[in-house]
Amino acid sequence: MKLALDPQMFYATHSVLDLPDVVARMGYSWMELSPKDDFIPFFRHPRADDATVTALRKRAAAAGVGIASVLPVLRWSGPGEDERQAAVRAWKRAIRMAVDLGVTVMNSEFNGRPEAPEHAESQFLRSLDELAPVFEAEGVTLVLEPHPDDFIEDGHAAVNLVRGLNQDWIKFLYCTPHTFHQGGDATGIIGDAGDKLAYVHLADTLDHTASNGLRYIVNPPGSTVRVHQHAEIGRGEVDFDEVFAALAATGFDGVLSSCVFGWEEHATEISVRQREKALALVDKHYGSDRRPVTQPPA
Repeated sequence: MKLALDPQMFYATHSVLDLPDVVARMGYSWMELSPKDDFIPFFRHPRADDATVTALRKRAAAAGVGIASVLPVLRWSGPGEDERQAAVRAWKRAIRMAVDLGVTVMNSEFNGRPEAPEHAESQFLRSLDELAPVFEAEGVTLVLEPHPDDFIEDGHAAVNLVRGLNQDWIKFLYCTPHTFHQGGDATGIIGDAGDKLAYVHLADTLDHTASNGLRYIVNPPGSTVRVHQHAEIGRGEVDFDEVFAALAATGFDGVLSSCVFGWEEHATEISVRQREKALALVDKHYGSDRRPVTQPPA
């Protein structure tokens, strides 16, 4: 099992080349590279050249930090054909960058519009048909998560689609801060995913379905916004004992990644506490002999 940090809260103050040192200082041995403006931005072609990729690999090795995954978020499910083709082009470059970094796992979202799920799924499948030969030739595993406001949001439905794609190199990611958008059934979804579950994002959130759906006040009434947080474990309503008990029951041995966003002024303290809380949950539900290897904070 690996314990990684998505250092997104440090993005505004650090270049992509600085991130391995940041992650090492937080006491992590692994880093997740989510969308970043000077690397792979949201919905845009990558911004890093080969020299930057080579430099990042060297900086990570020098810091003693492995790159657990690269996470592009691109419009490969449309809505339009121009956007889809641009996303496929960007995906091909992102895959090349990941391989050159020595990374064999890429995470992503289904994307697409939830109000047009059949069209979005057809666009997604078209993109995947074009990209499958590249993933297969490079030996890269693709790990997919249902995201709020994607064409597929429910956890069980996402697991079914991942299985229906019928490819050993396509896996499932369970994102704990999306628990209540996925159906509020962590045990069932994790158990349903079984050996397809390769990655878990760790952050907390409030249950937007509580109090008859009135936990949040959103204006104008009837807005389709998907409200959720990526908060520190213990700051929301996700039952992490349930999550880790389900992971242990299925024999999960993949990547756990801390992905707290939105508290940049407390990024250091939260990142360290997230590591400690994740290790405590592993100790409790797996046993201390199964805890991921981590570096001590500098």
